[in-house]
Formats: sequence, C-alpha cells, structure tokens
Amino acid sequence: MRRTVTEHPVRLTKVRVVTAEVTQKLRSDARDNRLRILAVARAAFAAEGLDVPIREIARRAQVGAATVYRHFPTKEALFTEAFAEPMATCSAIVAEGMAAADPWRGFSLVIEKLMTVHALDRGFSRAFTSRLPPAVDYFTADRDRTLRLLLQLIRRAKEAGDLRADFVLEDIVLAMMATEGIRAESSELKVAASRRLAALMIQSFRANPVPTPLPPAVRLPLSAR
Repeated sequence: MRRTVTEHPVRLTKVRVVTAEVTQKLRSDARDNRLRILAVARAAFAAEGLDVPIREIARRAQVGAATVYRHFPTKEALFTEAFAEPMATCSAIVAEGMAAADPWRGFSLVIEKLMTVHALDRGFSRAFTSRLPPAVDYFTADRDRTLRLLLQLIRRAKEAGDLRADFVLEDIVLAMMATEGIRAESSELKVAASRRLAALMIQSFRANPVPTPLPPAVRLPLSAR
C-alpha cells in the first residue's frame, strides 16, 4: 500500500509524543531516586555520622552505588545537600532574631523556633551540633556563620541586661538537644510540646525571671518502669 504524504507528519508526531513520555518518565524516576537517596542519607548520617559507606546508603535507598554518585559525586556533597534545607531554615531564623529591635524578643524568638525545627528533625539536630570534617565545607561555613550570629545575639541580650551573664552558646545546643526527648503522636503535638519546653527554658535564661503564662500543656505518652 502506498503511503500518503500526510501520514509522515502524523507518524512523526506520534514518535515525538512517545519520546516525550519516555523522557518524562526517566526524569520522574531520576527525581524519585534523588529524593529517596537524600531521605536515606539524612537518616543514616544522623544515626551513624559520615562513616556510613555510600554503598550502604545505596542499598537502603534501593539503587546502585553508581546512581548515588551520578547525583552526588562525593559523600560530602551528599551530606551537604541532605541538610541544605534545614540549614537554610536555621540561618533564616537567626537572621530574623538579629533583625528584631528588642534584643530579648529576638533572642526568645530564635530559641523557640530553633527548638521547634530540631524537635521535628532530630537528624539535623545531630548534624548541626556534631564535629564535622573540613571537607563538608559549604555546610560547615554556613553553620559557622549562623553560630557567629548567635553569639552576637547573645551578646546583645546580655548588654541589654535581659540575658543572664553566665549564659553560653552551648546552652542553646543543650536546649536543642532536649527536644530529642519529646515523644508525641503527631508533628502538631511535637511543635506544641517544643514551644512549652522553650517557654520554660527562656524563662530560666532571663537575668531577672518574671513568671509569665506558659503555652498550653500537651498530653504526651507516659510509661512507668
């Protein structure tokens, strides 16, 4: 059978549609792989540090090691990307506190919001407070900038006479680590419990504590031994 001239554009259109669908599927699979690798890496690094092998991360993510390296050329690059978003969130929180006209208000805001972030993401809490190798340069540099801003915020609050004189940066680390003990049935309850804990800590940090109403209490699971 002779083919008409009009058949060729029709067939070409069909090929283009099928090719686009295949390309989109490949891109979707690659995106899903990337997200799964990041989720697995975040949990693994939080629990085991940078010593966890790439092959083990690949196994848990159900992909090949080559797939991991295709997205992230080094383990340090994977670590940095895994914690990039929460690191940016923490940096923004501290910058917001520094922008507050009242040093104590800015300090209190930072404590409450940082504790909330860490209550929802224990993995990042451990990454933020851990000693990291110089190879994780981007993450470490961003974290160090944030810590320097925190030191400025602490100094401002002390100079204003609101923050107790013996308060140190490590006390913020302790406050964030305390949120790891929160056990709740939902993210909403974790946030509520974290805010109440933050309010208690903020009052204890004040140079001249003035009792103020706490956020509502949260019903948490209790277990007796």
